[in-house]
This record gives sequence, structure tokens and C-alpha cells, in this order.
Amino acid sequence: MGQLIEIIAGIIAVIFIFAPHEFAHAFVAYKCGDGTAKMQGRMTLNPIKHLDPTGFILCAITGFGWAKPVPVYPSNFRNYKKGLFCTAIAGVVTNYIFAFIAYPLSLVIFNYVYVANLGFFSANPILDYIVQVLYLSVYYIYLYGMSVFVFNLLPIFPLDGFRIVEAFTRQVNPVQRFLKTYGFYILIILVLESFLCDVLIRYTDLPYVQYFDILGYWLNWFAQNIIGFPIWALWNLVGFPIVFV
Repeated sequence: MGQLIEIIAGIIAVIFIFAPHEFAHAFVAYKCGDGTAKMQGRMTLNPIKHLDPTGFILCAITGFGWAKPVPVYPSNFRNYKKGLFCTAIAGVVTNYIFAFIAYPLSLVIFNYVYVANLGFFSANPILDYIVQVLYLSVYYIYLYGMSVFVFNLLPIFPLDGFRIVEAFTRQVNPVQRFLKTYGFYILIILVLESFLCDVLIRYTDLPYVQYFDILGYWLNWFAQNIIGFPIWALWNLVGFPIVFV
């Protein structure tokens, strides 16, 4: 039952991560002059319009994945660089805002609702499962939100980080051209390398393998301790304890 609860919570969290992320891209692009996404029905919070089946399942299970990219044509922007930059960061900024709200909310549900009434929920199995799903869903919105934030900021095509680089460099830049040509393959290599390291860590006695998991380090330690620091440090100051599960 515990694994089922985690899967359900992961699915709920992914919906609350990807739908607002893609909506933000579409909305900001529209405000900057490109109405392509709106005309194609992508300027919506309806998750069905945004979820990519493979990326959705992967994120629900592992904590990182992808949604269906919002169509954006930078040539339609009134100001090319400003429009491209603002549209590129809109998704990750939205994820960060959601994570900022989700972190203390998860602690309220766990510490001040669940733990404080543990006897009551233990005597009511259905309510117990519902509260567990609710807590994990909100916490995963924070946890996955941080992972998606740093994952999308990698300067590799077709991620948002590449679009940010594109906004501040010339199109004839050789580095940009290289990343656009080979970025997808670099991304696949990083994902496969991370998966292999995870398998070796789980099923072997090779403790140093974790130091070679580049993507895993970026999505976990860096996301939680560096990018997530302002979130849990600030809420800790106002009385919410730091909890990592």
C-alpha cells in the first residue's frame, strides 16, 4: 500500500508541476507578442493538453521528466531577446513559486494535522491513506518542483536553459550551434549515465559510484541544498522545521 500511495502522490504532483509550467510559457509568450500557443489551445491549465505520456510516467516515478513543449515562435515577439528570455524562465519561476508554497503546506499537513491526530487517523484507515496521499502529493510538488527547476535550467537543447542562452548570444555562436545540434544526445547520455549509477548503487557495494552520477547530483543535492535553500531556510525562520524524506 505504501508504494501505491507514493505512485498516486507522484502522479498528482506531476500534474501540479507540468500544467502550470507549460501554461506559464504560453501565457508569457502571448503577452510578448506570440499567440501561437493560445491559438493551439495550449494556454490552459488543463493537464491533458500539456502532458507527454513518457515524460509524465518518468517524472512520477523518478522525480524528473518532461511535458509536451509549448509551441513558441520568437520571430513574433515584439522584442526578440526580452520575449525569448521571459518566456524561457516563466515555467521554472512558476515551479519555484509552487515549491515555495508547497513546502510549508506539506509540513502543516504532516506535523499539525497528521501527527497531532495520529490516533484518530490510525483508527480510520481510509482517512489515514487520504491524508498520506495529500501530504506526499504536496511534498512531492516541492521536491519534484526543485528537480524540474534545475533540470530545465541545464543549457542543453531543447530545455529552457538553452533558450536563456539563446536569448543572450548571437545565433551564429558556435557554442549555441553545437548545443542545438548535439544537445538532445548529451541529455540522453546524462539520463542513461544517471540510471546506470543508480542501478550500481542499489545492487552493488561500490559507494563511490554516487560521485559519478552527474545528473543525479544536479537534480538532488544541488536542487535541495542550493536552489531549495532560500525556501526551507526562510520557512525555518518562521517556525517550520526542516524535513527531508
